[in-house]
Amino acid sequence: MAGEPDETEVIRAAKAACVHELILTLPQGYDTIMKSGETDLSAGQKQRIALARALYGDPAFLVLDEPNSALDAEGQQALTEAILKMKTDGKIVIISSHHPAGLAAVDRLIVLGNGTVVAQGPRDQVLKSMIAAIEKNRKAG
Repeated sequence: MAGEPDETEVIRAAKAACVHELILTLPQGYDTIMKSGETDLSAGQKQRIALARALYGDPAFLVLDEPNSALDAEGQQALTEAILKMKTDGKIVIISSHHPAGLAAVDRLIVLGNGTVVAQGPRDQVLKSMIAAIEKNRKAG
């Protein structure tokens, strides 16, 4: 039937997001109907399912907006692993995040302040310069 998701691809995406086992615990597993406001899933679990949906079809380019805002340590690890896997496969992932935990898998950072680029470059170099600037401001203030 046209429009039906490919079951194998659904399971692959769920495994890539490390949410397959959680889905199997739902009342009807992958056939469970999820209605807004009518679920016992935590915000982090919903976010991991959303990641699986984003990974469906094995995209070559993925943009994630605050993908770790509600994740616990396990969810953060799953997100990091998914991003690293995409990078290993030569794919591009862009992440917009206020949470430093999401930086573990990134290569480059662009830091914005009031709509302007204030720093950009390799992750470790940018972080080092940002920390130095904070320390300098702390000593001056």
